[in-house]
Amino acid sequence: MSHNGILRIKAASVCGPFSLHVTFSDGISKKVNVRPLLWGPVMNPFTDESYFARVTLDELSGTVTWPNGADFAPEALYDSPALP
Repeated sequence: MSHNGILRIKAASVCGPFSLHVTFSDGISKKVNVRPLLWGPVMNPFTDESYFARVTLDELSGTVTWPNGADFAPEALYDSPALP
């Protein structure tokens, strides 16, 4: 997929284990599994699904974030394969 300009996440919600339903600033909306993006020490808490469910939308930065400061670049989610 490609996009023009600065990509931002406008809405996000948990839709399954390690999966988010995200809506981007260009109007694209899809479900993505973020498990392939969960690497490194900051992602260790994500082994607990209840922690993963604590996702919030940071409207200032236009991305999703968690209490420990972990986040995903909108482009990483945009380029992730869509779930059915």
